[in-house]
Amino acid sequence: MSNLNELITAAVKCEGIDLIGFAGADRFVDVPAQQNPFSIFPEGKTVIMLGKRVCRGALRGVEEGSNFGDYRLFGSRWLEDEFLSLACYNLVRVLEDEGFEAVPVFPNPSELAPMGVSVAEGRPAPNVCPDFDRAAVACGLGEIGLSGLFLSPEFGSRQRFHMIITDAELEATPLATRRVCDGCGKCAAVCPFGAIDTEHTTEVNICGKVMQVATVNYKICNTCKNGACPNRLAAVGKPDRVAALCNRTCLCHLEEQNVLDNKFETPFRKKAAWVIGENDAKGTITDDMVSGGEYQAKGGKN
Repeated sequence: MSNLNELITAAVKCEGIDLIGFAGADRFVDVPAQQNPFSIFPEGKTVIMLGKRVCRGALRGVEEGSNFGDYRLFGSRWLEDEFLSLACYNLVRVLEDEGFEAVPVFPNPSELAPMGVSVAEGRPAPNVCPDFDRAAVACGLGEIGLSGLFLSPEFGSRQRFHMIITDAELEATPLATRRVCDGCGKCAAVCPFGAIDTEHTTEVNICGKVMQVATVNYKICNTCKNGACPNRLAAVGKPDRVAALCNRTCLCHLEEQNVLDNKFETPFRKKAAWVIGENDAKGTITDDMVSGGEYQAKGGKN
């Protein structure tokens, strides 16, 4: 198996994979069959999560309010559909060349309802769509933050994942013990619509790792003009908030607190951020500015 570990390590370097974590089937025993990776491959022994970073520069145009489309390419569509998919495919080939079966899994939203009929009684209906955020925590790559987004110690929320399920028995990555989210609540304070409710939190327990997650009104997030995007894969999926004002403010805070491993010469936010409030439904940038997570938005939450 040491040879396989060496091959995986070499592939990770060659494919430019920024994050990789492993978890055995025991870390998924409490996951319902409809979202359980091992429903897809019952003989599998290991889940591998592969992550590539969302480059901070891909968020620059959104932060400045000058270019939104390139984030959706480099930070979302191309990153998942091409860059990560190719890396995942090539690592599957490495495993197959060693005689192991490996199943590549694309990050379709786990909120999707079954789209078929169960092939047998007691079996989940197709398609099984695992929760990638939960799997990333189970694979020791980070935690779920107060805002509901997955956060890694390396990049905060700036990464996307693909999954491999394999019958190769690989040593599990220890659960992350280093905290990223400090519960500051700036993500909630900066939202002009009050979509993140930190007064009502849910205790999320993944493999014994306990995290407090705020209640998020995703219907509001779907209409946000401050960098959030509706889920590109399915309307029922959670919106993409990586480029949203709430998360960009979170990233700024994490960088200011020197929490993240990926460090930069200059701060991400160099001036007060723009924000479109409740009274600006047409998307006109207002004079309401956000700085450090505290603000008073016209028609928004004080």
